Amino acid sequence: MSRIAATLAGLKARGRKALIPYVMAGDPFADLAPAVMQALAEGGADIIELGVPFSDPMADGPVIQKAGERALARGVGLAQVLAMVREFRRIGATTPVVLMGYANPLERYDQRQGAGAFVRDAAAAGVDGVLVVDYPPEECESFAAQLKAAGLDLIFLLAPTSTDERMQQVGRVATGYVYYVSLRGVTGAGHLDTASVSEMVPRIKRHLHVPVGVGFGIRDAASACAVARVADAVVIGTRLIQILETQSRDNVAAAARAFMAEIRAALDQETPMPQGAPR
Repeated sequence: MSRIAATLAGLKARGRKALIPYVMAGDPFADLAPAVMQALAEGGADIIELGVPFSDPMADGPVIQKAGERALARGVGLAQVLAMVREFRRIGATTPVVLMGYANPLERYDQRQGAGAFVRDAAAAGVDGVLVVDYPPEECESFAAQLKAAGLDLIFLLAPTSTDERMQQVGRVATGYVYYVSLRGVTGAGHLDTASVSEMVPRIKRHLHVPVGVGFGIRDAASACAVARVADAVVIGTRLIQILETQSRDNVAAAARAFMAEIRAALDQETPMPQGAPR
């Protein structure tokens, strides 16, 4: 069982919902990325999604696009992202890390380092899973097999427009969890439609046997709790990046910890642990 699967299974056994923050690697301060990741974990994050900067992010809204541009301007590429994960692991952190991004940086890495280098180096760095926005399930079975052999999970996006057939295709290769994009559009766009989420999550679960996380449009404790009533995990990205980009070097880790703690407390109050459940 992967670290992601074990984490989610443990939370389910304790009656808790997973909290998954997304941050862009290298923003707002590249050298502080491991410290910010540690602060997120200390604040209550169960899994951390770490964005890989890319110049042409098709699914990212303005906030995450700008964060990626700032990271690229600081020279942060995939090699630097892997180094950040290695440093995070040296701190002693066991929180699962998922790299989220696009195919181009991964394929370019293998072109430079040799076939299979990304999977090898990601596993060695301590990465637990990969979410590649523009890898459709029918075209990445070989990649999925490489990841599985290395003990890494392959996570997919599903959208409000996903058909039953697409869900079945994803279900054949997805491991760890699946990320349901609750909105039509890019990250940070629109208003969260909790009624639609409530209808869609059970439908997804009819076709997939992995936990379902929901993201896009979750900005605060209230929206996180609304999603947690039906989903296994809550993903927060844009709002967290907005908070972090306004912080000084001295305050950025503390701000990350405080925001996570606020959401974690609300989720735990919404879904209290059963009496006698292990903590």
